[in-house]
Amino acid sequence: MKIDFLNTEVAFHNKSNFDLKKADFLFRSLAFPMLVKVFKKVVIFCFKIKFPINGIIKSTVFKQFVGGETVEECHGQIERLYKEKVYSVLDYSAEGKKTEDAFDYTRDTTIHTIEFGGSNEHIPFAVFKPSGMGRFDLYAKVSEGKELTAEESEEWERVRQRYIDISEKAVKHQVPVMVDAEETWIQKAIDDLVTELMQKYNKEKAIVWNTTQMYRTDRLEFLKKSLQHAKDNNYFYGVKIVRGAYIEKERRRAQELGYTDPMHKTKPATDSDFNAAADLLISNSDFCSVMVATHNADSVQVCVDMMDKMGMKKDDDRVWVAQLFGMSDNISMNAAHDGYNVIKYLPFGPVSDVMPYLFRRAEENTSVEGQTGRELAFIKQELDRRKEAK
Repeated sequence: MKIDFLNTEVAFHNKSNFDLKKADFLFRSLAFPMLVKVFKKVVIFCFKIKFPINGIIKSTVFKQFVGGETVEECHGQIERLYKEKVYSVLDYSAEGKKTEDAFDYTRDTTIHTIEFGGSNEHIPFAVFKPSGMGRFDLYAKVSEGKELTAEESEEWERVRQRYIDISEKAVKHQVPVMVDAEETWIQKAIDDLVTELMQKYNKEKAIVWNTTQMYRTDRLEFLKKSLQHAKDNNYFYGVKIVRGAYIEKERRRAQELGYTDPMHKTKPATDSDFNAAADLLISNSDFCSVMVATHNADSVQVCVDMMDKMGMKKDDDRVWVAQLFGMSDNISMNAAHDGYNVIKYLPFGPVSDVMPYLFRRAEENTSVEGQTGRELAFIKQELDRRKEAK
């Protein structure tokens, strides 16, 4: 079945003309890289001098890309999305924390989202970022296989215990939890820990999920080996596939340290591996669940086509597609309208804490030829359609 991703009437069914014009203004502003750079500097300066800028941020970029400051504040957005048959995953988006207290707070907040999801069928998943649970350099040392000091060993055990605490809560409430992917040089420690937890907790269904970034040249083979490991060890495999988020950082580090760039050289090569991964995972759905997280409509169609080929129902809970809140409603709403499982990543957190996330969203959208151009084109198409329909 072909999904009509160009149907803006469905895509913006829950948006008023005012909402669309506001989004149009925001995306047009984001199309200017210099304006985004100035915005970032001004916001950082305002926070530094404690200037009250929260209200301006909350009414503009925050409202477009973030669900609220707390889990409870997200409730309205969760309900609005579900009216369009779109589910939510609450993503605590505070970044850059470095203390044990901060790591414990992130664990506790993630557990709160699991408990909230356990009592709200509109929130079928939870998620957390590994660097929110432990120190980045510690992940790197474990990934490299270096010997840890006694103090580091205790620290790593605390990291591991945070994952266990979250996993056990996920089992209790039957809310699967996805572990996000990070930079290549810390990913091995994450992969190994998540695999250990999958073997322990995924005996009846995929409760603990990994994430794989398909812009890496080695990830398609990694997925094949992971599937075989799950089959050989009798557990269910759960994985979210994404294209990736750190390409410039990865290329720069590879060049500086003189090792082979782990990224695909071209976007078509990444697209090819991403689509091949979707086919591979869906074709192994007897012991595998997958979330296809993408803003690429062609990749969602690849997912749908493979489901058709496998004779799967549209709402088979082993296959989901996902997009970020505030972006690609033409994909999310139309796929959900046609009966497929769709979820929006709904970030939340205090304004000051989610600013790094918002800066990334702003910087990613500084191209009229890329995501911003698509968003603006769909908004204009819908405003024109409504004008003609009067």
